[in-house]
Amino acid sequence: MVPIRRVLAIRAVVIVANFVVLSGGLAAAEVLPVVTPEQVGLSPDRLQRIGKVLSQEIAAERMPGAVVLIARHGKIGYFESFGMRDRSAGATMPKDAIFRIASMTKPFTSVAVMMLAEEGRIQLTEAASKYLPPLGKLQVRVEKFDPATGKATFYTMPSNRDMTIQDLLRHTSGLTYGGKLKDLYDKAGITSEDYTNAELVERLGKLPLAYQPGTSWEYSRATDVLGRLVEVVSGTTLAGVFHERIFVPLAMPDSGFYVPAEKRERIARPLPNDAITGQPVMWHDVTVPPKFESGGGGGLSTAIDYARFLQMLLNRGQLDGVRLIGRKTVEQMTSDQLGPLAADFPGPGYTFGLGFAVRKDDGLSGLSGSAGDYYWAGIHGTYFWVDPKEDMFVILMAQTPGPIRTHFRGLMRELVYQALSD
Repeated sequence: MVPIRRVLAIRAVVIVANFVVLSGGLAAAEVLPVVTPEQVGLSPDRLQRIGKVLSQEIAAERMPGAVVLIARHGKIGYFESFGMRDRSAGATMPKDAIFRIASMTKPFTSVAVMMLAEEGRIQLTEAASKYLPPLGKLQVRVEKFDPATGKATFYTMPSNRDMTIQDLLRHTSGLTYGGKLKDLYDKAGITSEDYTNAELVERLGKLPLAYQPGTSWEYSRATDVLGRLVEVVSGTTLAGVFHERIFVPLAMPDSGFYVPAEKRERIARPLPNDAITGQPVMWHDVTVPPKFESGGGGGLSTAIDYARFLQMLLNRGQLDGVRLIGRKTVEQMTSDQLGPLAADFPGPGYTFGLGFAVRKDDGLSGLSGSAGDYYWAGIHGTYFWVDPKEDMFVILMAQTPGPIRTHFRGLMRELVYQALSD
């Protein structure tokens, strides 16, 4: 039997060779067929509104530039770039620009976890502490209001149970991104991200939880913890798992945790100051391999790379003869995993699955969409959603950190759905 690493290496060589033969420039763009908008039920005239609106936003210096990709029925019907990749350098935005995708890394990690579950190496109902001992028998911080002083006091109590892997996937673990534990997270250096994945888990294991596991939804460091879980179970780094198990099989050559020297001229950068607050935008060096391989927010990718990943999900786990996960696994990931806890989710009409927000109904939400569509986004301005009913996915790649990023998410929804013509 040929070792799996050798099989993947051979496949990678073949894929790269095919890219070079196909196009020479934006090589990977040809891997998903590119057709006219009409061939996939999109109106060319109405699609022009996307460019018009984004160009206005760019001219108003509310965003530096963007790449938009719309795919339907397995084909790309719209793929355009706008504005500047790096305004200070006078560099225009190419379609293969590389973006910090932040929390759009979470679906990669979630898929990696589900691959391990499919192989029988973990079960979602197991306590995470089985693989990550520091997370066992944690305390829970409880806030108590003192009417005599008008102040809140805090005490801790034992957790009713350990968080499960499912809790981590659906953000019901009791972990947070700070929230009511911000003072403790800051003191423990959690927000500094100056640690390895293993060290993060060690630090979290010394702190209380914000809630009893399984009782409340709160967006959190849970997916970073899952990144460490993947490392422990697989016996290699998270970057290694992503590369070998996701990026190479799906032909995603420009995705990873840092940008190598030969690709630095493709890095998309934000405006120097936030469009709403006017404050300087913080930017860390993405050309150096990071100490912390954040499964919750450390990834970089391109529109076409991410399109390959989303097409795999839309195809219920496979692409071009390569199956990453089974169709029932995709169904599980994109189903309601919260039940009544969905009331805690920030947005009407949506619940959370295992790695994505999932729409429960056609109505309720103020955003256009379909019941069953699922999405996520990144704090630096990237956004995607998949609409199985329309057999469509959409990617917005932009570097617009700060409050304005939510504006562009809703804007993109309306601009895309109004262009459907079938």
